[in-house]
Amino acid sequence: QVQLVESGGGLVQPGGSLKLSCAASGSSLDNYVSGWFRQAPGKKREGVSCISSHGDSTHYADSVKGRFTISRDGAKNTVYLEMNSLKAEDTAVYYCAIGGGCTGLLLGYDVDFWGKGTLVTVSS
Repeated sequence: QVQLVESGGGLVQPGGSLKLSCAASGSSLDNYVSGWFRQAPGKKREGVSCISSHGDSTHYADSVKGRFTISRDGAKNTVYLEMNSLKAEDTAVYYCAIGGGCTGLLLGYDVDFWGKGTLVTVSS
């Protein structure tokens, strides 16, 4: 069983930055692709970004492209999501997930494990 624990959420002003972390235990992230989802109040969960098992390719939703950066540290078995130029519409619970491939993972059907989420609130 793999456990994913997110951290780094909080309250930030519009235009600000946050960096989320997702620490994995129980298996190496080298065995999976890793991604981030978010779910805003009253909305469906949305795939935000994904990184390949060895970090050589990344994928982003159009809504965050150019503002968010996904990365991973194999030695720490951790995935990160650096979020810049944050907007009010980025407010959501952000979830970490791992699976077999980025295309399926971002669509939500190729997810092996989920984290419990961390809340990001963008407000002045």
